[in-house]
Amino acid sequence: MTYDMLLCGVGGQGSLSVAVLIARAAMASGLSVKQSEVHGMAQRGGEVLAHLRISDSTIESPTIPLGCADLILAFEPLEALRYLPWLSRESGAIVAASSPVKNIPDYPELESVLAELGSLPRTRIVDAEGIARAAGNPRSANVVLVGAASRLIPVPAESIEREIAEFFARKGEEMVRINVKAFQDGRNS
Repeated sequence: MTYDMLLCGVGGQGSLSVAVLIARAAMASGLSVKQSEVHGMAQRGGEVLAHLRISDSTIESPTIPLGCADLILAFEPLEALRYLPWLSRESGAIVAASSPVKNIPDYPELESVLAELGSLPRTRIVDAEGIARAAGNPRSANVVLVGAASRLIPVPAESIEREIAEFFARKGEEMVRINVKAFQDGRNS
């Protein structure tokens, strides 16, 4: 089994932190992992992309070939459309946040972006920001998206939850509680 994920968003959304979190959960579950990151502009609002490959055997390359991604996890909806060429047409799925980050002057109408995403098979658009706000912190939208995609990712939810708790432990018990809740609420959404 090899599972290929493309995580995309813009700087400041925590997409690279989420890639590390999922990778650590996969390794804790005995799986092999390769990860590659691309930082667009090295600032908040610039393009951010991570290739994450999970397997029960050796992985040779850290990057996902075009047309082979099992999952695009998009922290911003327009970024999901940008990386569609990487998605497997046979079995690939998209989990995308519904809230835009309008970091370019000619950002298209949000309704048209969401409609195009919604017209694709195996697409799930999530109000990650709203779910995160209800869990206690709108900045936990990235963790909500991990929860929303967790039934697709071949890593036990308990392993991901443990990594979330460990990742946020240095920020205090309240942040651990909020982020575990955000994950669970995303998983149940």
